[in-house]
Amino acid sequence: MLTLVLGGARSGKSRHAEALAKQLEQTGKRVIYVATAKADDDEMHHRILRHQNDRPSHWQTFETPVDLAHYLQHFDDQVVILIDCLTLWMSNLLMLDAKLFDKYKNDFLGYLTSTTADVIMVSNETGLGVVPMGELTRRFVDEIGFLHQAIAAKADQVIFCVAGLPMTLKG
Repeated sequence: MLTLVLGGARSGKSRHAEALAKQLEQTGKRVIYVATAKADDDEMHHRILRHQNDRPSHWQTFETPVDLAHYLQHFDDQVVILIDCLTLWMSNLLMLDAKLFDKYKNDFLGYLTSTTADVIMVSNETGLGVVPMGELTRRFVDEIGFLHQAIAAKADQVIFCVAGLPMTLKG
C-alpha cells in the first residue's frame, strides 16, 4: 500500500505517518525509516535529533538524501518503509544537474509502481501560500507539486494534516 501524508510545517504529518507505521508493525511487519535530511547546520541537527528521539529505537534507519530508489528496491512486502520527508529530498535533488535530477526522481516514481512494500511518504504541501519571489524557490514549489500529483495518482491513500488533524483525501 502506498500512502502519502501531506501537511504544512508542524501540522502533525510526521507523527501521523509514524502512527500508521506502528499500526502496520502490529501486523508483524518490520519498519524501515528513511531519512532524507542532511544536518548542514546546528538547527537542522537538532531537528534530526528530535525526530530520532520521537521514533522507536528498534526501527532501522537509512539516511539517503538523494538516491531513494537504490536503497528501497531491496525490501519486500514484509516491511513498512516510512520516508520522511520528500520535501527535503526534493531540495537535495534541486542542487543536482538536470539529468541527475530527472534520473533520481524517475527512478523513485518507478520504484513506487513496482514495490510490494508498504510505503508511507511524508511531505510538506507548499502550494498553499504565496508565489515565491526567487527562481529556485518557484521551481521548488513547482517540482514538489508535480511530484505530489504523480505520487497521489499512484497512492492508495492520501492524507492531509492540519493542526494535528489528519483528513483523508484519497482511500
